[in-house]
Amino acid sequence: MQTRQIATLTALCLFGLAPSAWAADKPTDPQIAHIAYTAGTIDIEAAKLAISKSKNKNVVAFAQDMVRDHEAVNKQALALVKKLKVTPEDNETSKTLTKAATDERAKLAKLSGASFDKAYVDNEVAYHKQVNGALETLLIPSASNAELKELLQTGLKVFQGHQQHAEHVAAELK
Repeated sequence: MQTRQIATLTALCLFGLAPSAWAADKPTDPQIAHIAYTAGTIDIEAAKLAISKSKNKNVVAFAQDMVRDHEAVNKQALALVKKLKVTPEDNETSKTLTKAATDERAKLAKLSGASFDKAYVDNEVAYHKQVNGALETLLIPSASNAELKELLQTGLKVFQGHQQHAEHVAAELK
């Protein structure tokens, strides 16, 4: 594996994702499409939980932005895979991301008030760092199709903004 891939796997391990979650050194375009869509869906579900639980206007506004932006990117991704006649392929990375997100949502669901807000926003910071790192070092470089690569690059710019926004909201909660 390349040094960047090793660094990505190390970072993912820090967030509870085992190296075995990455089924191959270089995921295929159908696997990348599934991973990207899964990552977006995970953030939408977390944001919907925040909208339903939080009373903090900044946290709710952030969560609403996450729903809007991730739904828009997922819609673009679905349109692209349909256009390219590609069937997204479920894989160990998608499964591991889904399990970790389910576990995290269960933890968040038990919290309320300021403790929920802090845990949700802290998770958003960590999650966006994780996804952005995977996009930069593994998914974008591994994508073979130019249109998929372009969509991932656009998504990365949006998600880097999400990370900065989450960090800003986290700073306000302290």
